Amino acid sequence: MGGAEVDSFEREFAMHHGSEYALAVTNGTHALELALQVLGVGQGDEVIVPAFTFISSSQAAQRLGAVAVPVDVDPETYCIDVAATQAMITPRTRAIMPVHMAGHMSDMDALAKLSADTGVPIVQDAAHAHGARWQGKRVGELGSVAAFSFQNGKLMTAGEGGAVTFPDRELREEAFLRHSCGRPRADRLYFHQKSGSNFRMNEFSASVLRAQLARLDSQVDTREERWPVLAARLAEIPGVVTQSRDDRCDRKSHYMAMFRIPGITEQRRNELVDALVGAGLPAFAAFRAIYRSDGFWESNAPNETVDEIATRCPNTEAISTDCIWLHHRTLLATEEQIHQVADVVAETLARS
Repeated sequence: MGGAEVDSFEREFAMHHGSEYALAVTNGTHALELALQVLGVGQGDEVIVPAFTFISSSQAAQRLGAVAVPVDVDPETYCIDVAATQAMITPRTRAIMPVHMAGHMSDMDALAKLSADTGVPIVQDAAHAHGARWQGKRVGELGSVAAFSFQNGKLMTAGEGGAVTFPDRELREEAFLRHSCGRPRADRLYFHQKSGSNFRMNEFSASVLRAQLARLDSQVDTREERWPVLAARLAEIPGVVTQSRDDRCDRKSHYMAMFRIPGITEQRRNELVDALVGAGLPAFAAFRAIYRSDGFWESNAPNETVDEIATRCPNTEAISTDCIWLHHRTLLATEEQIHQVADVVAETLARS
């Protein structure tokens, strides 16, 4: 009825990410919510999420009535800490949601073992990880559900949109019903088999995303070439520490170019971001710890105080205070321009 663009995009996106099954949806937050729902997450369950992430990771669980349980992240890669995750698993834990921060894959080996040992499934928040790989495996080859975003700042975008990849057909078909108001694909008599909502992607967005997908690999190649140049130059600036990389992440998509200035205050960090923007760089303050936003506490929050969570999330506390990121388009610049970017950062820091 609606055309073939969405169906074609789903096939192409799934194939590109090593999965047989993908479903295109309205946005990345809905992708996370749908991924959790098809795994049975609901009222009173717990979902473990990194404390350092965009708040959609936690809100997707909370919207389903589940409690979002923040855990700390690795101080080098900014991805979820597996030991911290293991420590927070309870009989109510229904899912673990690693976020592949800035396109750096979380430790999927350790997480897969933890999932196998505990029976708790993984939902990959791959909003930053289009085209990324872990030890040669693409996101869809890692045996778990994964959610992607096509919001206007992402590596692929149609202004908005999302997708979910699935390890098996049964989950994909369940998700299809849930994202289409519970209505089967071939239904003509309005027989709605499940409770759901309208999370369907439109044909126009899918057509734009098909073109975006065609150039994704070449752009990731360029960012992979440029990041070591920028990282080396940034590391020469006194007080600057760049996001590290686990060699097992053998292809990083570089949604962000992230660096820290340990010891800087949050106010000074924010002033520095403003100064970088004023100098022409697409600079941003890092995500606020999710438990330090009022929205996190509105519903289905853990039975802890902010201070209690902060005490067990020291890395998140530090990174959310002292980290800055540059938009991924920075890494599509020429090598000469990359050196100019580093010069601007150095000069701005020296003046601040």
